[in-house]
Amino acid sequence: MAEDAVTGRCNCGAVSWRIAGSPLAVAACHCTNCRAQSGAAFSVNIVAKSREVTVDGPIRTFEDKATASGQPVLRQFCGQCGSPIQSVITANPAVVAIKAGTADEPGNYAPTIHVWTQSKLPWVDIPDNVPSVARDVG
Repeated sequence: MAEDAVTGRCNCGAVSWRIAGSPLAVAACHCTNCRAQSGAAFSVNIVAKSREVTVDGPIRTFEDKATASGQPVLRQFCGQCGSPIQSVITANPAVVAIKAGTADEPGNYAPTIHVWTQSKLPWVDIPDNVPSVARDVG
């Protein structure tokens, strides 16, 4: 296993994932769809090259729509416990967004950017030293 590999699993352990290389970024997305999918004020995502990601286990997929483009976003989750695992943005299949809360060491993945801040909840504070954009960067 590579030294910089990132690993994680769902709540029940039936699905595991691995990123073979270094993550590209850690993005907190404040769009309405990511909030609903994560069940939280925003979704924290480890952005990685799709070719470096492997997911094993009983994955199910819900086809969502991107907020701006309407293009499909494949929300993948554990078929047994329902833990969100990754989002595949079909308009940019070279990257995937792995849910940081499922990482074996989630404390290592603080957001390096906040996106869709135009729809962030009013009580969410974004640190001054973290870049943010009103809409997504893709």
